[in-house]
Amino acid sequence: MSMTLTLLLMAPATALMIFAGWRGGRPLDLTRGPRMVPWRFIMLLSGALVALLLIHVGALLGVIRPQ
Repeated sequence: MSMTLTLLLMAPATALMIFAGWRGGRPLDLTRGPRMVPWRFIMLLSGALVALLLIHVGALLGVIRPQ
């Protein structure tokens, strides 16, 4: 995977991580009913994807040498 594609994937994953963290951290509003979207889990998954993409960027830059 090229550096351009990696950075293009990292931008929306980071935006999703920040948005899901904001939505998951809001206080519970019982008048609107239960939350149907698991925002904290989405934040966790997108954060893991960002971490993997950061490792891949490091490998492309030569910071991390594959064994």
